Amino acid sequence: MSERLRNKSALVTGSTSNIGQAIAEAFAAEGAHVIVSGRNRERGAKVVEGIRASGGRADFLVADLDGSVQASQDLAERARETLSGRIDILVNNAGIYPAAATTTTDEKTFDQVYAVNVKAPFFLTAAVVPVMTEAGGGVIINLGSWIARLGVPVGALYSSTKGAMETLTRAWAAEFGPMGVRVNAISPGVILPPAPEGSEPHPGQVMMNGTPAGGVGTPDAVAHAAVWLASDESAFVHGTVVDVDGGRTGAAVIAA
Repeated sequence: MSERLRNKSALVTGSTSNIGQAIAEAFAAEGAHVIVSGRNRERGAKVVEGIRASGGRADFLVADLDGSVQASQDLAERARETLSGRIDILVNNAGIYPAAATTTTDEKTFDQVYAVNVKAPFFLTAAVVPVMTEAGGGVIINLGSWIARLGVPVGALYSSTKGAMETLTRAWAAEFGPMGVRVNAISPGVILPPAPEGSEPHPGQVMMNGTPAGGVGTPDAVAHAAVWLASDESAFVHGTVVDVDGGRTGAAVIAA
């Protein structure tokens, strides 16, 4: 690796598996000191162990970002202390996806999804930005989703929260850019870990039919985009949503 994030510190929420894990590992490989966070201590310890075994720097902080202001502020403070007073990069990745139709979604589920997917990153960002500005600046990367802009039958609740995060990305870019904090987002398509050889196709595959990529992506694809957005290579990029979706929202392949 080129150590594009050398001497940087990063907090990645929901990084004990899948996309968050891939981002944490990629940041560490590029030289950053990474805070892996999530609810599962065992999985978090395993991710940290893997990063350290590869020569990277990482620590795990257990966190249940339930949407309460206290939970977000507490994680921000513990991360700041663990990272020697700095948080250069924040990745708002943690989220939940209930596959429920609008007519069967109850109020408790609605409130929980908005609490985890929108309220928690809102107040975590509010807690981290002052730490960044004190140090001279920073980078915030939000995770959106392709279904925020291309509707699917079962996904109204989740997609609306990701639409909110993409809107916050633009608003925060305007609010925090003058303070030296860049804010952008990544909008993944259908992302799945590599499947074992000979396994049956994942049901998500059908949603990527007719795209230029022709299939699902892997967490590494999102991680590569996150590294770029976190690095100085994207210093002139503000308020942008980077689609890492195999062309799902921007192009269609028409069969002959």
